[in-house]
Amino acid sequence: QVRLVESGGGSVQSGGSLTLSCDASGSTYSSACMGWFRQTPGKEREGVAARALGGNNKYADSVKGRFTISQDNSKNTLYLQMNSLKPEDTAMYYCARARGPCEGWRPLLSRHFYDYWGQGTQVTVSS
Repeated sequence: QVRLVESGGGSVQSGGSLTLSCDASGSTYSSACMGWFRQTPGKEREGVAARALGGNNKYADSVKGRFTISQDNSKNTLYLQMNSLKPEDTAMYYCARARGPCEGWRPLLSRHFYDYWGQGTQVTVSS
């Protein structure tokens, strides 16, 4: 059974940084397709960043140049480094895993592509 546990959220001032972690278990992590999503009340869950084969990772336009997704296969952990945070980045952040392969042409930033989800970690950015 796949289990995803996020951590690293918190409160930070605008311009600050946070690193989120997602500990994965119950799967062959190194080949799993993983991504980060976020959601605010009343809005749909949106894709933030996703791993893709060949290192061509995907990012939402709103976070390009500020967020970086990475993974440590030895620790079965996915990371999201978030720099230059803005108040509009405030959201619950979720880690997700898909059963499907991670070719870059797939909808890696679509929540419908993913099959497993963590419980989320809250990020709050104050101005």
